[in-house]
Amino acid sequence: MAYVIPAPAQATLPVVGSDDEFPVHRIYCVGRNYADHAREMGHDPDREEPFFFMKSPDNLMPCGGDFPYPSKSNDVHHEMELVVALKSGGDNISEDAALDCIFGYAAGLDMTRRDLQGEMKKAGRPWEIGKSFEYSAPCSAINPASGIGHPASGRLWLEVNGETRQDGDLNQLIWNVAESISYLSSLFTLAPGDLIYTGTPAGVGPVVKGDKLHGTIEGIGEIEITVV
Repeated sequence: MAYVIPAPAQATLPVVGSDDEFPVHRIYCVGRNYADHAREMGHDPDREEPFFFMKSPDNLMPCGGDFPYPSKSNDVHHEMELVVALKSGGDNISEDAALDCIFGYAAGLDMTRRDLQGEMKKAGRPWEIGKSFEYSAPCSAINPASGIGHPASGRLWLEVNGETRQDGDLNQLIWNVAESISYLSSLFTLAPGDLIYTGTPAGVGPVVKGDKLHGTIEGIGEIEITVV
């Protein structure tokens, strides 16, 4: 079979300790999943039902590098996050079975055009122009769970130009990884290759051209980008 136009390239991420790549299917993101971040965004951090938005696999920026400051925005923010990579999926996955679906974990950034996102919120419109744009999903290599297990705690932090901006722990997630997978699978049919950005701790803030960002998740990975 031939295609009538050239087929898009498969989005992939490198894998720690392997020459093989992880093929990315979809990218789900959990909104306001740390209490302190929910508060700084003006929301109640109680355990209301989780909500999700999506990025495109084309938004990935594997292993970081130069992040081009996007157009139509004057207020681009960093959001440091644990990323979960699935090796299997399905519908209505139980919390007990959720961790069995995970291939590995990575360190990621959810870069956000905050001003455009804010305009969409006020108008009651979708967030895509604020969240799903080119290079908006920097992500480190995936660290397989077969080697590191399933960390329920561990420091994650982000430095901008050597100054710590975000500093939290995975044990502060309002909805933990298993709960997020289980709930998400009640809404969508999860599939191998799906990524889940699990939310960001407090301290999100703007970046400007020339900024150097260095994010780390203890025992999982690091991501570095330079805003250009």
